Amino acid sequence: MNSDFSRRNFLAAGLALPAANALPPLSLDAGPATDPKGLSYRVLGKTGLKVTTVGFGCMITSDPAVISRALDMGINYFDTARNYQNGNNERMVGSALGAKRKSIVLSSKTEADTKQGALDQLETSLKTLGTDYLDIWFLHAKDKPEGMSDELVAAQEIAKKQGKVRFIGVSTHRLPAMSGAVVKAGKMEVVLTAYNFTMTDPAMDASIAELQKAGVGVVAMKVMGGGMRTKPREGVPPSALKWALKNPGIATTIPSMTDADQLQQNFQVMSQAFSDADRKVLSARLEDIRPVYCRMCGRCDGKCPQGLPVSDVLRYLTYAEGYGQFPLGRERFLGLPGNLASVRCGECSACPIECPNGVRVPERLSRAQELFG
Repeated sequence: MNSDFSRRNFLAAGLALPAANALPPLSLDAGPATDPKGLSYRVLGKTGLKVTTVGFGCMITSDPAVISRALDMGINYFDTARNYQNGNNERMVGSALGAKRKSIVLSSKTEADTKQGALDQLETSLKTLGTDYLDIWFLHAKDKPEGMSDELVAAQEIAKKQGKVRFIGVSTHRLPAMSGAVVKAGKMEVVLTAYNFTMTDPAMDASIAELQKAGVGVVAMKVMGGGMRTKPREGVPPSALKWALKNPGIATTIPSMTDADQLQQNFQVMSQAFSDADRKVLSARLEDIRPVYCRMCGRCDGKCPQGLPVSDVLRYLTYAEGYGQFPLGRERFLGLPGNLASVRCGECSACPIECPNGVRVPERLSRAQELFG
């Protein structure tokens, strides 16, 4: 990316932070599938929010000029979280959005495990982002129904009543384990879920359809299937994005973007349909990553004799190797209970875990322990 372009946009974005007053009106009109500028929209469930089908996942973005460019192009959904880049991501996002904050849909997340902790994190998020409200506030990384505890949901409802949050949701890496509980509870208005071309279990699509029927908006994350740093294959990013969007139950996607080239490539997907050529590209990519990419199906849960949360550890490794986010992967790994972080798979005579999808589990766990430990 041109460094002069980056500096100019950074300075322009940092001149002012929004002074939010009245909340902007909701758009209830789904509008055309694709407008003349190449933007396509879907409505995010019962929220009524009209969002571009390609949103912006800000987690690994460090250059605010890329976000400024996305705003200029018309992308209107931006996702961050309190913990991304130790809080610095929210600060950068808020600066980049500037006066355009009210024209877009902004989501953030909390990983707090108590009501007060969540509300405190929300206050910090609002201050850091330079806004009076979030459009969507997620309980982050809840892979079991009990993760949506009564007190955390109470925190979300308090925030809504105070006008600090417009809609509430939950993010998960295991949608089939969560969708029924979300629908039954009737509280969540949006679900952010891992969803990509490696996840062909019919239960995934059934869960998305269940949420869609209940009016719960669905946002797809991790749409690239492990990032693009592991033996990148030409054409994979747009094909992966088109694969996710061919499901009408997905309102928008939040691919991570770090530079203008990635942004332009992803933007163009909004005016393209999934094709047989895309299918072939992804089939080849799947073979490339089969030994290393965990699909988070949960079939290895409880099978490690030393108690390791296998899929979690493999996900941390993907942060480092797939997305180039070693600090994030190591932080998560070292956040494991001490007895688990100190486990070394080489001390076992044999591993009882055989991944049905072909991941070399012992090898990958040892790699994570070597890299992060």
